Amino acid sequence: MYLDQRTSTVQHLLADYVRSPSLRHIREPRSLAKLALEIVTKLDQDSSLWKKWEGPREALLASALDCWIPNADLLDFLNSLPGKPLTMTDLEQRMRHQIEVEYIASPEPVLQVECLEIYQAEKSAGTEMPAIIGRLSQYVASQWKRLEDERRQAEANRLEEARMVRERRLLSYGDCPWTQIKGSKFFYCRKNGRVFQLKPNSDKSWNMYRVAAVDDIEVGEMIGRYRSRADANKVLEKAAYEPERWR
Repeated sequence: MYLDQRTSTVQHLLADYVRSPSLRHIREPRSLAKLALEIVTKLDQDSSLWKKWEGPREALLASALDCWIPNADLLDFLNSLPGKPLTMTDLEQRMRHQIEVEYIASPEPVLQVECLEIYQAEKSAGTEMPAIIGRLSQYVASQWKRLEDERRQAEANRLEEARMVRERRLLSYGDCPWTQIKGSKFFYCRKNGRVFQLKPNSDKSWNMYRVAAVDDIEVGEMIGRYRSRADANKVLEKAAYEPERWR
């Protein structure tokens, strides 16, 4: 039975431990802590679904997940370590599990070419695999700020481009959702051919006006004061289709 196997494992480890001729050693807290770790580690290994991932294989794979090391080379090195032979499917599915289920790490596609260049250079120089993984791990970690800055800038560029599209539409007399003309603190919207303006207040509320044109200086007809742009939008849906009072 599975439980009997676990009990037998613990009994074996305990028997080895109490063979020590020193009673002081047996009672020593550090020795007890080491024994506890050995028991837990052994039970985890015996109960694991992934039977081939024993010894250093598991830790090495986890550290290599985001390094973009070619799978064929990684498989060759893992098979040089103690344990049953691994197939490419063993490797690929264990990597998938560590990425998608255990969330240990995930390779960054933007860094693939750079990592492969570093890997090939180190491999040609004769650097051993653990050292290559160590260097690549440090490199990947050092690039996160750069990648984050690039993503932030790309998002800012995307938002600005979208704003410019709305601005061109607004100034071309087309219906347009709320947008800011560059340099203006006001928001403008054209709906049903009518222009509306949102003016921010110091308490973060908004005044909405019906105006004749997109003009920061012009004072239009005040429609109301609202806590948020979402509240103003609800009123806008009705105000844009009310009978026109403008002459």
